[in-house]
Amino acid sequence: MREALENDLRAVLNGALNMLGTVERMLPVAGDVLLRENVERLGEVKALDREVDAQEAQIEAECLRIIALHQPVARDLRMVALILKSLSDIERMGDYVVHVAEDGAELAQAPALKRYVNLARMLDRLGEMSQNLRTAIADRDVTRAEATVQMDDEVDDLYEQIQRELVTYMLEDPRNISKALMLMRVGRSLERVGDHMENIAERVRYWVTGQREG
Repeated sequence: MREALENDLRAVLNGALNMLGTVERMLPVAGDVLLRENVERLGEVKALDREVDAQEAQIEAECLRIIALHQPVARDLRMVALILKSLSDIERMGDYVVHVAEDGAELAQAPALKRYVNLARMLDRLGEMSQNLRTAIADRDVTRAEATVQMDDEVDDLYEQIQRELVTYMLEDPRNISKALMLMRVGRSLERVGDHMENIAERVRYWVTGQREG
């Protein structure tokens, strides 16, 4: 019975890691639409997002089956809870990456307001955060999970820089307003992706140790 439970837990954990990995694969494709105006890749981002949605439904059903069949306790139950709670975070991350690609496709219809240096940095940083988070979960590594939380601070700082820059562009020329507002929305979407990763990373300590911070 214990072996069956462990196999089932390993399967749902790997499923959640694969789901996170799918969102991670979406980031550079959305970046290609936004930064290089490769609008034809928008469909690719949307197809990957549909994969994420399908993975969420499958893993959630499997977690509920584990609870009903095995009635896990202690760390096993905490793992199932971590996965169930994190599924909606990962699904929302996918949605935000689609928003980035959609806005990127719209922005590509007119000359760029500026070079999107900080947005490119945000995309890179989010990819690194996701890799770090997947490793933290796979290795049950609380220290690495906490490092992921710290990485989100840089994403937030970049978002604030973008906002300040874009306000300046709007004040200089009112014709820049609609484009600047859309770029702010792109920055906001990326910032939210980081927040959802931070949510997941913050749950790792409780899963591994049974202790909450504070």
